[in-house]
Amino acid sequence: MDYQTLLIESSDKIATVTINRPQSLNALNSEVLRELECAFYELERDAAVQVVILTGAGAKAFVAGADIKEMAELTACQGRAFAQQGQQVLQAIATMTKPVIAAVNGFALGGGLELALACDFIYASDKARFGFPEVTLGVIPGFGGTQNLARLIGKSRSNELIFTGKIIDAQKASAWGIVNELCPAEELLAAVHAAASAITRVGPLAVGYAKDAIANGLNMAREDGCRYEASLFGVLFASADQKEGMAAFIDKRKAVFSGK
Repeated sequence: MDYQTLLIESSDKIATVTINRPQSLNALNSEVLRELECAFYELERDAAVQVVILTGAGAKAFVAGADIKEMAELTACQGRAFAQQGQQVLQAIATMTKPVIAAVNGFALGGGLELALACDFIYASDKARFGFPEVTLGVIPGFGGTQNLARLIGKSRSNELIFTGKIIDAQKASAWGIVNELCPAEELLAAVHAAASAITRVGPLAVGYAKDAIANGLNMAREDGCRYEASLFGVLFASADQKEGMAAFIDKRKAVFSGK
């Protein structure tokens, strides 16, 4: 597909998706959302890709939010449809079998923070800023922010961030558990690529099943989650990757995984 708002590059089993609207601080409009959904659908099916990095163009923003100019005149029904479109895109990212790492290089506000939260984990520039300023516009987060942030950092801190609309710096976002690692801005992409490369060296089926176990287990009682984990653990013993990984360990050599 010929993308108008995204740049996609792939090498060494890693795909980098860059939202490319720097003149609008990479704001999410309907076109960006449509293209993101298509891109992640294609990357899910691309056997040459094991990890995806998601970032924004330019030095100022990852994504500064949804496009307010597009949203300003929406009716109630259109507003609901726009929120559902965003949620559908973020769900596609969250449920992808391959890990997705957000490289937050600047502002991650509103829909941008929601987009980052849909990824499996977040690396950020020490100059990044995070927040849900929707209440300052008379609305609330609509792409899952009220649900996903509270599940990540707890109700109290989520309430504070969402009710006040304030923007926090990268250091506080890290202390609150939103960000996994902070990096100098000029080192961010190198650090994210290093993390992605580490993932490409292990069993891709195992990584996908681990992602499945964690994501679905969080919605289960602990005992049910453990049973689900045991089932996935057992299924992997029917895979070529399990045979290769354990044989390589016994033979004291590097495993060559096929993803089968």
